[in-house]
Parts: sequence; structure tokens; C-alpha cells
Amino acid sequence: MAGAAEKIKELEDLISNSQYNKRTQHAIGLYKAQLAKLKDKQESRRAAASSKKGTGYSVRKSGDGTVVLLGFPSVGKSTLLNGITDAKSDVAAYAFTTLTVIPGTLNYEHAKIQVLDVPGIVRGAATGKGRGTEVFSVLRNADLIVILIDVSYPEHYPVILKEIVDAHIRINQRLPDVKIIKRSKDGIRIGRTCKVGLTDETIISVLREFKINNADVVIREDITVDQLIDVIEKNKYYVPAITVLNKVDTVSPTVAKRVAKKVNADILISAEKRTHLEELKRLIFDTLDLMRVYLKEPTKEADMKIPLIVSTGFSIKDVCNKLHRDFVDKFKFARVWGKSAKFDGQKLMKNHKLIDGDVLELHLR
Repeated sequence: MAGAAEKIKELEDLISNSQYNKRTQHAIGLYKAQLAKLKDKQESRRAAASSKKGTGYSVRKSGDGTVVLLGFPSVGKSTLLNGITDAKSDVAAYAFTTLTVIPGTLNYEHAKIQVLDVPGIVRGAATGKGRGTEVFSVLRNADLIVILIDVSYPEHYPVILKEIVDAHIRINQRLPDVKIIKRSKDGIRIGRTCKVGLTDETIISVLREFKINNADVVIREDITVDQLIDVIEKNKYYVPAITVLNKVDTVSPTVAKRVAKKVNADILISAEKRTHLEELKRLIFDTLDLMRVYLKEPTKEADMKIPLIVSTGFSIKDVCNKLHRDFVDKFKFARVWGKSAKFDGQKLMKNHKLIDGDVLELHLR
């Protein structure tokens, strides 16, 4: 393990000290591929050890979305949880107050959003330090990560971002549009539908580092070496995130504004003073990309007071699954009133995509 750790450090230094350009792209690509493989081996060993010890959290997802509060100890996560939900999380002015996952429910615009307060992380959390293993197991299943930063400690922000990446989580990204189809012969054939910065030499070398010697590769967007490795490894989690700057009441507006720019904060709050918490609730709701669908029974008026909260892009079939697992099998057709329909009461089938504010009438067998 010590040898692996030393090799990881050596590769990280090589990458950070290398100036990236077309001439160095190939070498840096190989370094990054080797680094990813070494880290995966280390993580597999840690995962095996953790399973033997029985460590880890099991949190049942509930409501219309799951949000996790992530930050260093004493950043104000428990205070924030208490401020935006019905939870009663312990609060104290010292580190590591929260030792388990504490849930709360944020009620907003008829949505019931699960908010989880997890233990504060430390540098090296992704490699198992502190309670990092447990915390990141919860993060991987979240619908939104709220990165909470203390205005007096902006240096925590890049550390948290690195820990997130090292834990195989990609925030505010999506899986690149790259297809790799392994073959039994004919080597590596690369097709592009757009201009791509990576050279064939770099792509082929990275693939071979992962023992892919025969494959058809189709790249439909410009990608980095890191993104290529993500596609090859198939072990990344893509989660939206927002950055919240807390305790802004403890510094001057000028300092708060400067720090906010430094950490790319989406919103500035004071959890203790409960300032701008309503705006934060709206931001959470909007970032979760939720929408309202109003249900209607045949021959009756629609219930326009209490909507069904679903994710944007939901189809009629998705709504059926959310309401009851038998509804998909019993489905005959639906009628829709709203922006997604060509006319009011249009008869539609279960693959039809709904839009916020639509009225849906299901007809079942």
C-alpha cells in the first residue's frame, strides 16, 4: 500500500508540474490513466476492508428529491438543516457534532424534499479519513449536493472539490457522449462527429492502458482526457450541486462579496440569523428541476390545489410508476390539458413527455 501511495503521489506531481499542450497531451494522458487505475485498486481494497468491518450508511431515499449538505466540520450544516426543514439536528460550536446522518424534510411549493445532514468531511475524506467513506456513499445517491462554505475559510472549497472528484462524483456534469464498443480484432478505430482536441495517439494510448486493444470509438463532443477515462471506467456518479456561502453576517459585505467570487457561490446566507433561507429553498427546488402535474379523474374537475411533484422530463409512464406500480400494466390511454398537448384533452399514450402545469387524466383497464 505504501508503494502504491508513493506512486500515486509521484504521478500527481508529474501531472501538476506538466504544462498541458499538444506535445505533452499524450504523456499527461498516460499519467492520468495510470493514476486512475492505481486509485481504483486502492479504493477496491478499502471497500473490501470496510465491508468486513460493516461500516457505511444506509439511508432510504424519500420524498420528491434527496439533498445532502456537504462541508467541513462546524460550517453550519446542522443549523442550516434546522432552518430549512422540520429536523432537530444537534448544534454546537465545536467540530464533529453530527456523528450520524440526520434527515429533515423541506416542504416547498407542495414538494417534500429530503435533506440530509452528514458528518463534516476532512482533507483526505475520499480515501477513507474521518467518516469520508460513509459520507460519500450517501452523496453518490443524492439528487443534489449543497456545498456549504464558511465565509472565513474559503480555502475549504478547492479541498472539497478535490475530495468529490476523488470519490468518483462529477458535479454539474453529465456523462460525455462517447461510445466505446469492444471488438475481438481490427485494433482501435476512432470516429468523430465534431472537432475534438484529443489526438488519436492519446486516445489509443489511454484505451490500451486499460487493456482495450480492439474497439470502435465514436466521439460526438469535444472531451478531455479525464472525461475519456470516466467513460472507460464507467464508475462515476453525476450529481447537480450548488455552493452556499454561510456566516456572511460575521464579515463585512465587501469581504463576503470577494469570498463569494472566489468560491463561485450561488447564494450568500446566514443560517444562524436565517437570512436568505427562503431564497435558498427556491434555489434548491429549481436546481432539482422539479415540475407540477395536476391529476384529474374522468368526468371530474382537476385538483388544482395539490399537484403531483415529478422531475422535469417525466413521461406519462413515469407518472404511472410513481403513483402505483400496477398502473403501467393497466394503462389504456391518457388525456392531457396543458402546454405539452396540441389541444385540451388530447388523447395520448404513455411515452408522451409532460410539461410543468399539465393536467393529466389517466384511463386504466
